[in-house]
Amino acid sequence: MQDEIFMQAALEEARFAAAAGEVPIGAVIVLNGEVIAHGQNRVLRDVDPTAHAEIVAMRAAAYVVGNYRLLNCELYVTLEPCAMCSGAMIHARLARLVYGAADPKAGAAGSVLEVLNHPKLNHKMPVTSGVLSEECGTILKEFFRSRRDL
Repeated sequence: MQDEIFMQAALEEARFAAAAGEVPIGAVIVLNGEVIAHGQNRVLRDVDPTAHAEIVAMRAAAYVVGNYRLLNCELYVTLEPCAMCSGAMIHARLARLVYGAADPKAGAAGSVLEVLNHPKLNHKMPVTSGVLSEECGTILKEFFRSRRDL
């Protein structure tokens, strides 16, 4: 139940991203049962190819905790992370990842690549997938459908 509550917060971030014309992906970082940071795709607004929702949220969380190591933090994101974001999660030493929809084109938590929990990397984290996957997938499908209809 708690995972769904935090994923709803990530979905709200995704809606904000869509309203700004960005691909609707949202993320929140949770520490001790509280959201301490949030993020949404900002690549267009920030003119920054690294401004994925996960990266934006991790930057904000690092500022909050005063450390780039996000020990004991959990990341909730609406779409399976890409290789860049997965690598950043490993460096941040996140405690756990929870994502909604799988990404069959670029997912790096098992769909296309297995960056997280790769046997040759030193940091491992539990991954929970499919939380509110239908809602997370629908917001992306509707966004791209509206773009094609323009």
